[in-house]
Amino acid sequence: MPRRPGPMPEPVAPNLPTVTFARDHPPAYVAAQVRSGAWIRVRHGAYLPAPTDPDVYDQRRRLALARIVAMKEQLACPFVLSHESAAMLWGLPLLAPPLRTHIIQGWSPKRSVGADLVRHAHELPAEHRTTRLGHAVTTLERAVADCAMALDPREALMVADAALHVGADRRRCLDILDGMAGRRGVVVAREVLALADDGAESPGESSARFILLRAGLPAPETQIEIRTDLGVFWADMGWREWRALAEYDGRAKYEANGSASEAVVQEKRRQGAIEESGWRVLRITKEDIRAPASLLRRIARLVPPGALDGLRTRRMLNGPRSTSEAGPARRGGVESGEIAPHS
Repeated sequence: MPRRPGPMPEPVAPNLPTVTFARDHPPAYVAAQVRSGAWIRVRHGAYLPAPTDPDVYDQRRRLALARIVAMKEQLACPFVLSHESAAMLWGLPLLAPPLRTHIIQGWSPKRSVGADLVRHAHELPAEHRTTRLGHAVTTLERAVADCAMALDPREALMVADAALHVGADRRRCLDILDGMAGRRGVVVAREVLALADDGAESPGESSARFILLRAGLPAPETQIEIRTDLGVFWADMGWREWRALAEYDGRAKYEANGSASEAVVQEKRRQGAIEESGWRVLRITKEDIRAPASLLRRIARLVPPGALDGLRTRRMLNGPRSTSEAGPARRGGVESGEIAPHS
């Protein structure tokens, strides 16, 4: 699918935190560190320095990564990280970091080892596993397939878009799903993979596109090249037949380089040049993602009259909230800490 010229980016490797284990210190010292607030508990017997970053998402992400580090040291039986946990190691975006670590093992152990762990008990083909950052993990394509089956469709599309953007093979993802035919979530996962687009460059773009796709709009083309009097620009998504573009505006876009005010001025000049070239432009923000009905009304005003008549929603994209949003509640027949056979 369309994307900007240039080399394909590599998956972003997260920074794995250093975990301190209680076994390496006297019990009184551990208790004192926790009591003073210097350490926070990752899981039984494992701790992190108290967070200094005020961002709640980043704090939860750091904890999720720390649990992965701790489990590698604490679990005696071999395992492979999977689902959202694998997605994190591949640097793929999630609506919220997982509250539990997902692993695949080829057998069902006799006892649970904590409510922060979900075991998926089935044989994992050798070609579906690899090593990343020193951890046994499912391949990028298997991680996409697992997430597409298990997550809310919006979050699944975010994961699939980001994976394709850094080089995941769509055909291989679909082949993996074919090999799991009959399992819960496979049909929806195929729909998500069919609609995923390697031209999406941010979770915000994927979320905006998801709303449009769910409503039944034709799949927008991503990364549309627009030639103007000011030069060539690339639009996030749009429909050439309607000369209509939708641009996602994230806050970082205006804060990344130099002053935000100068970035706003440059963006206004860019949009003016695009509109003078005969295109209509709709700007989308995260607030629009939270109000999809309002966003769709704005889209209807952007496109030619009658263009959206007779739309039929893509019903497979309607799904329950993901575990990441809902917390440690039941998801897909799996409880915290229990065995998840063939999931």
